[in-house]
Amino acid sequence: MAGMRPAFAYTVVYVTDVAESLEFYAKAFGYEIRRLDESHRWGELEHETDDLTGIVHPAASAGERPPLELCFVYTDVDAAYQRAVENGAVPVSAPEEKEWGQKVGYVRDLDGIVVRLGSHVSPPHQRCA
Repeated sequence: MAGMRPAFAYTVVYVTDVAESLEFYAKAFGYEIRRLDESHRWGELEHETDDLTGIVHPAASAGERPPLELCFVYTDVDAAYQRAVENGAVPVSAPEEKEWGQKVGYVRDLDGIVVRLGSHVSPPHQRCA
């Protein structure tokens, strides 16, 4: 069907310990745990401000994980960065203003996945014709 765009559904993150990672993401990034399968092989997260669900599965081996960067948007990036680090995230770079109009900081999760904590991108300045 021409003109129809698919909707983004969710992100799959391959981790070593699903239950531990769900707990980490809940505490460090403000997500709620939607469910954890009885087998502990997959789980879902949900955030109170969006409809997207993150699903995590155990990785078969570290070599099978694709490169990935998770990005979360916050109004107060400094507070989000501090919360993440206080709850076990490994600091990569403290939040700073970027030339494209966004404040961004980086951490790593329990499995070494890079997580970007950023503000909404400021709209570009309009040029007068």
